[in-house]
Amino acid sequence: MSSVSSIHEQQNFATAEQKLKSLEKLDDGGAGGFNWFTMRTILTSGAGFFTDSYDVFIINLVTPMLGYVYYKDNNSKMPTDIEGIIKGMASVGTLIGQLTFGFLSDIFGRKIYGLELMIIILGTINCATSGSAVRGVSAIGFLGCWRLLLGIGVGGDYPMSATITSEWSSAGRRGMMMALIFSMQGIGNLAAAIVTLILLAIFKNAINADVDNLDYVWRLCIGLGAVPAVATIYLRFTMPESPRYSLNVNHDVEAAAMAKGQQVSAELAKQYTKVEEKRNHWAEFTAYFGQWRHFKVLLGTSLSWFLLDIAFYGLGLNNSYVLAAIGYSRKPTAFETLWANTVGQIIITCLGSVPGYYLTVIFIERWGRRTIQMMGFAVTTVLFTILAAAYYPLRDNSTPAFIFLFTLAQLFQNFGANSTTFIIPGEVFPTKVRSSAHGISAASGKAGAIIAAFAFNVLVDVNGAPGEHAFLPETLGIFAAVMFLGLVVTVLWVPESMGKDLDEFEEDYVSPGLVAVSDQTSIQNEATPTSKA
Repeated sequence: MSSVSSIHEQQNFATAEQKLKSLEKLDDGGAGGFNWFTMRTILTSGAGFFTDSYDVFIINLVTPMLGYVYYKDNNSKMPTDIEGIIKGMASVGTLIGQLTFGFLSDIFGRKIYGLELMIIILGTINCATSGSAVRGVSAIGFLGCWRLLLGIGVGGDYPMSATITSEWSSAGRRGMMMALIFSMQGIGNLAAAIVTLILLAIFKNAINADVDNLDYVWRLCIGLGAVPAVATIYLRFTMPESPRYSLNVNHDVEAAAMAKGQQVSAELAKQYTKVEEKRNHWAEFTAYFGQWRHFKVLLGTSLSWFLLDIAFYGLGLNNSYVLAAIGYSRKPTAFETLWANTVGQIIITCLGSVPGYYLTVIFIERWGRRTIQMMGFAVTTVLFTILAAAYYPLRDNSTPAFIFLFTLAQLFQNFGANSTTFIIPGEVFPTKVRSSAHGISAASGKAGAIIAAFAFNVLVDVNGAPGEHAFLPETLGIFAAVMFLGLVVTVLWVPESMGKDLDEFEEDYVSPGLVAVSDQTSIQNEATPTSKA
């Protein structure tokens, strides 16, 4: 009798463990209904990505202004090597921030959320107020240095926001939540162009009278990026610890349940709460990824992001190059050139980038992450091939057709790998290494962005005079090949995570069904009479 009672206790214990571990079912919505905390998470993380995108892509609109202000002796164009450095410094900082905050978040917990936003605010303000020293470093030099610091904050936001959003979301809506937050990157890009257009309109007469008045415009364009960051800093610092981190890393059931607004009995909390042990994150990390079955997933998420960002940032940071190359933004005055460039950016963003993000939000829980990523890589491979092969006929005979195909390519980058490479690493790794793995994946992508930032401006002018962009068709062909490699990597090593509970990616995960069967079998065996010796 006592033996059967003991088995019942073990069964109840196992059932309780499954309920506690399946934190996605602890929220009031059951399947993950929206509530105030869900909205707060979207607002807090989304505002960060809005700021990240604004600060990163505003440089695409600012560099032509810097050419008019600081490089009048170079035909009012910033030298390609310096332009590459200015654009690339933020990517270098982002890579550092992604790795640093990815590991810090796993070591110290998600409660450090907010530090990266303070770095963004500091970097943004100093970028906007960059000035020349009496001797030595110029305003451009200081701008590059402060963009490095800005990038560190932007980089920290990737693993932090992805992990927190993933761990606070239900299985049925996790992908949609992460895609919705990441879509703020498109809104930030659009906002950067709109703000620039408004400031150009305000300063139109001043710019036409004296082009040096653009010095005010570019500083305001950059500085205004700090506003949404300042507005949400309090919400980040008051976010509670992730319930999954509390349970799976700190082994604190009470804290995990309280974070979800639930309560557990004192007896159950006592059963589950373990004495806090000193962790060695590096040992946990190497032990987990020392196994090929785990390492190949990290390899898949990292390589696919790396390959995607070569083309994504190669074009995203250089839309003004493409618009100038096809003659869209070549105008007689500085103001008209900058105005046309900004309008072109808005057209591309509205027709390509923003719809792509929200198509991902709509279909991510219907088609799956892996399917959308493969589709995105496949379609962009075809589009970049067409743009490369038909570049001159399109440029000379049909500029609208070129812009349409170019915009379509950006749509399928965002309704494709640009969104899913952010989402998948936030889901397919266990809690103890989730942020680190996301940081590594994101940093791999940023390595691709660095290559694009430093190489694109030089590469497009091969075999031609500076500013002619003679090698742009071949560069688009290179992007097509890179997208095809991304498709291959996705097929080989990227898993599907749609509809899966995050506990299924924990190392000690046991299916609830298997637990129930095992317990039932044990009870039956105990209840069956046995013959006496």
